[in-house]
Amino acid sequence: MSKKLNLAIIYYSATGTNHQMAEWAREAAQNEDVDIRFKRIEETAPKEAIEQNENWKKHLESTKSIALAEQDDLDWADAIIFSSPTRYGNLSSQFKSFIDATGPLWSKGKLVNKVVSAMTSAQNPHGGQESTLLSLYKSMFHWGAIVAAPGYTDEVMFAAGGNPYGISVSAGGDELNDTTKKAIAHQVKRTIEIAQKIKA
Repeated sequence: MSKKLNLAIIYYSATGTNHQMAEWAREAAQNEDVDIRFKRIEETAPKEAIEQNENWKKHLESTKSIALAEQDDLDWADAIIFSSPTRYGNLSSQFKSFIDATGPLWSKGKLVNKVVSAMTSAQNPHGGQESTLLSLYKSMFHWGAIVAAPGYTDEVMFAAGGNPYGISVSAGGDELNDTTKKAIAHQVKRTIEIAQKIKA
C-alpha cells in the first residue's frame, strides 16, 4: 500500500479571517486519505500595532496554542495550502518572511514538484486579492512547484466570487459562509488530487 499524501496547511491571520479559511481547509482535508500538518505563521508585527486593534489582539491570544510553521513542514509536505491576508495587494510581511527563508530548501531542490494552492482576504472586494495570490505563485514558480489553482473547475467557484487563482473573501464581510466553505473544500480536493497524481 502506498504511503499517504502529506498535506501542510499553513496560514497567517491577524484578526481571524485567514484562520477560519485554513480551518475549513483542514476540515475538508480530513475527508481525504492524507496526513495533515496545520500550522500558523509567527506574528512579527510590533506589539504597539497589535495593541491598537482589539480584534488583532484577541485573535493572537486565542490562537497562541496552534503550532508555528517551520521550514521542515515544507520539506515534509507533498502538497501545501497557504492562506495569507492582502497587504496593499501583496503578501503580508509575516508570510513573506516565511517564504523568504526557504532559500536553504530551494538550493537543495527540496521544493521542486510541491503542489501548492493558496487563499487570501482583503478589506474589500477590490483590495488586491488576485495580485496577492499571483505574487505568491511567482515564488512557487521559482521553487519549481506545481500551482494547483482552482480555476473554474466547479460551479461553486462562480458562487464564491469567481477568483480563479484561489478562494478570496472580504475580511469582516459576510463572505465567510457556506458557499465559501464549499469552494474551499473544492480547492483542497483539487490540490490533493493533483498531488496524488504527481506523487504516483
